[in-house]
Amino acid sequence: MPDALDLDNVHEALAYYDRWLAFNQRYLRIPGVQAAAYAGDALRFSAAYGQADVEQGTALTEQHLFRIASHSKTFTATAVLQLAEQGKLRLDDKAAMHVTEIVGTPLGERTLRDLLSHAGGVTRDSTEADFWQLDTPFPDREHLLGVLKDPASAVIPENDRFKYSNIGYGLLGLVVEAASGTPYNSYVQTEIVDKLGLSGLGPELDANRQAEYAVGYSSLAYADVRVPIEHVDTRALASATGFYGTARDVAGFFSAHLLGDDRLLTDASKRQMQHPLWKTGEEDDPRYGLGLQVSKVAKRDVFGHSGGYPGHITRSLVDGGRRMVVSVLTNAIDAPATQLAEAALKLVDLAESKPREDTAGLARFTGRFANLWGVNDIVLLGGRLYAIDPSSPDPAADPITLEADGDVLRVTGGSGYGAYGESYRYTFGPSGEVESVRGSSGLLARPLEQFTLPDHVRVRSHS
Repeated sequence: MPDALDLDNVHEALAYYDRWLAFNQRYLRIPGVQAAAYAGDALRFSAAYGQADVEQGTALTEQHLFRIASHSKTFTATAVLQLAEQGKLRLDDKAAMHVTEIVGTPLGERTLRDLLSHAGGVTRDSTEADFWQLDTPFPDREHLLGVLKDPASAVIPENDRFKYSNIGYGLLGLVVEAASGTPYNSYVQTEIVDKLGLSGLGPELDANRQAEYAVGYSSLAYADVRVPIEHVDTRALASATGFYGTARDVAGFFSAHLLGDDRLLTDASKRQMQHPLWKTGEEDDPRYGLGLQVSKVAKRDVFGHSGGYPGHITRSLVDGGRRMVVSVLTNAIDAPATQLAEAALKLVDLAESKPREDTAGLARFTGRFANLWGVNDIVLLGGRLYAIDPSSPDPAADPITLEADGDVLRVTGGSGYGAYGESYRYTFGPSGEVESVRGSSGLLARPLEQFTLPDHVRVRSHS
């Protein structure tokens, strides 16, 4: 039974998430961020911030396409499970039963289940993988088969541990082709994308839509400025990393993995995909299922996938219990897409953490306020007021709870380093607008749009 989700709480959380994302796109210096969220079996939020092309000054829109990279693995796993339901393969088949070119090789003995869960011990990207920095083209079918035939590509025994492998998912793409009798890209387009009616989604770079792609950018880790990175075809690794999409259509795809939705798979197949099989590190969480990353956000079980393509970092999360999906796409190779996506679920969790209260008269206190020390948001979530630092990686961590008393907000919670028991004192204008707030530390702050810095901050004379 899904958890009940109060859509008023969702609306408040996503309304603030919109402002929080806009702030973080600028604050973190990400060229562009696109995000979408489903809740209550409907699209509840879709937005874009920043630029699709910095050099041309092109504003990012909700329609721009991003390379979603390893999200492709969830599409590939969906295709394999579909073919299993049709009786065209079994998850315990050995790969060589379908890709006969690798009969007699170590990787030919790996099962489809092992490959889907990254338990096949397969080389991650081969011994020479400079296609990931565009020094060489991505492997074609012949090149991929050469890697698969190499005994050294079986790096460790199967079922020894989780070992992520793009090459293993390249092999699964060949399996889909053999079992379906259709090229991989054609199969997933027809049997997954078209079935869902998602026009902003596809398995590989589409030259006819080149103008629709957001430009990808390099990192600030090794340079003071970002440079654009060309979009390229991932060829035989499309099944591992080729897909493109918009945030709203990526979220739409993951909504089809909620239990009770039979558009792509039976619930039995979805449960297999979502079952947490392998630890991905030393800790028990996160884990990996069949083409799905399985983890916890705000102590809730979630599944989904991330993606890292040269110039684009992306993340999608599904809270199956609440039937909520969030997808965040960015066009910088160092952007914290996971952090940005998790924030939406954490804000909903904060809004849902206590019984909803009456919000009458509280909205007038909300806003974004700045002083020399930074920015503070006063936010309405679940009918309660909170003070939140929007520059925090986790906006729901240690929120400061506030209670209204006339034109004053009293601090009733938060860290002991804060100002428990002190007050936020507001000055309102003639139309009810906030003119200033003297915060709990006694510092005066103004609405962000009215805050300016002098050329040099100096002590003011009171003479």
